[in-house]
Amino acid sequence: MDARTELTHLLRPAAAGLYVVSTGLAEQRAVQRQLYGVDDDAAIERAFQDALDRVASARVLILGVPSDVGAGYRRGANLGPQAIRGALLDDETRTFMQANAIVDVGDVRVVPQLLHDEMLSTAQIDRTRAALYDGLPLPVSPLSIEERALGLLSTLAPTAKVFVLGGDHSVAWPVAAHLHRVRRDRWGVVQPDAHTDLLPHRLGVPYCFATWSYHANELLGRDGRMVQVGTRASGRDRGHWESSLAVRQFWAEEILRDPDGALDAVMAHLQSRGVESVYFSNDIDGTDAAWADATGTPEAAGLTPEWIVALIRRLGALGICAADVVEVAPPLGPDGGARTVALAARYVRETLRAMV
Repeated sequence: MDARTELTHLLRPAAAGLYVVSTGLAEQRAVQRQLYGVDDDAAIERAFQDALDRVASARVLILGVPSDVGAGYRRGANLGPQAIRGALLDDETRTFMQANAIVDVGDVRVVPQLLHDEMLSTAQIDRTRAALYDGLPLPVSPLSIEERALGLLSTLAPTAKVFVLGGDHSVAWPVAAHLHRVRRDRWGVVQPDAHTDLLPHRLGVPYCFATWSYHANELLGRDGRMVQVGTRASGRDRGHWESSLAVRQFWAEEILRDPDGALDAVMAHLQSRGVESVYFSNDIDGTDAAWADATGTPEAAGLTPEWIVALIRRLGALGICAADVVEVAPPLGPDGGARTVALAARYVRETLRAMV
């Protein structure tokens, strides 16, 4: 099976990756029609296939992973990609994406009870393969599908960068694993986040929202190329994480004390570690809850949107090889997530500009 054909099995049209039967279906279809600029459901599929045909010429590929199975305390991030895309429907953004060969390739398929194939029995994998692919030997869990899709997209468009719309923060792990396989430069991670996500496992689960940074840091060789900004909700202090895992952390309190100095310090650290490009993994809860309350674990005393935008622009000058926005959970916001979704859309626009 060639890469293009396999992608048609693994992916669904934008905003269609989350499996729904009745409740939510009309809303999902309405968003898809808006996203693709079509009037009927059959045209959605044609527009999706057309997007896959444009992969080879893309500079940036947008991939949705509407899964919150890897989340913790409160769920709802599975609706993040759909909501963020809806906030990106303005004419200016559409024109910018077209002019810069930014292609939305749709969503990975999400079976809501699954997370990673490594955690499944052979019998469960076989049953889900039968339901999704008529038995074809393809991955069935969202993180496993995401990693495979990233590999196929890289085959078709070797120089294209990827932007992932989450989903909970577990969706960052397949990106890191993919970059480890394909990048030949010295890349690093910059992670705005209230939390460290540095557990080797959570209740025995190796890949989830609380563990992905640990595993990505292992891939990087614990050499300081994992940089976390906005940290403020941790059971351990900064000294523990930096001494035991050699991550570099800039806690929210020090950034708020001297925002400009902190920006300079982040960039100086990246330079000192020889980082040539960055995976910018943007957990919305890195931003203060005053601006980002529609998330599973909103935290006060966090970063300002202006500081994160300034960071994005500085990183763009260095080079952003991949990016995401994660943990946007519209149902958890008192305003239905409107303020948080609008902010996430702003981060997407700024990051895409920096990437191209």
